[in-house]
Amino acid sequence: MREEALCGAGLGVGGGVGAPRGRTWARKVLMELTQIRLLVSDFPAVYRFYRDVLGLKPQFEAEDGPYAKLSPDVGHAAIALQDRAQMAAVLRPSGAEPAGHRALVALRVDDLEAAHRELTSRGARFTREPAPMGDRMRVAYLADPEGNLIELQEWLSLREQPGDAPTRPE
Repeated sequence: MREEALCGAGLGVGGGVGAPRGRTWARKVLMELTQIRLLVSDFPAVYRFYRDVLGLKPQFEAEDGPYAKLSPDVGHAAIALQDRAQMAAVLRPSGAEPAGHRALVALRVDDLEAAHRELTSRGARFTREPAPMGDRMRVAYLADPEGNLIELQEWLSLREQPGDAPTRPE
């Protein structure tokens, strides 16, 4: 990942936004913003709004959920939608009622275990330790001081497109 394109996104990484003044960290944790994810209760209605009203393009059809990612025609940013009850089950496998979370920020890291160790040493408190999410990704969850969810992602493999040569993570 290109270092100049990556930032700490408010996590106090490398002296960026949210870092203590005058402090530099011994190790930099490189992160890439991959998406802003909205946690929704009426998935089909919200999906149709972003697709049909705003004109964002789905990466795959998933009108009934529980997850979809939509992008504008220009740029690399994306908005993801996820069923709120499903996300609550991910965070609390005990089957507790969905929490009031409405959104989360997803950040990609190259080495989830190293990022987890480093951010923990800086005072981050994880709500879910690093664990597999399907067969292509590992994730961990933490919250900022106001309780906003942050998902750290380590991509284990990249999605192949028809006709592409097989891809492997670096």
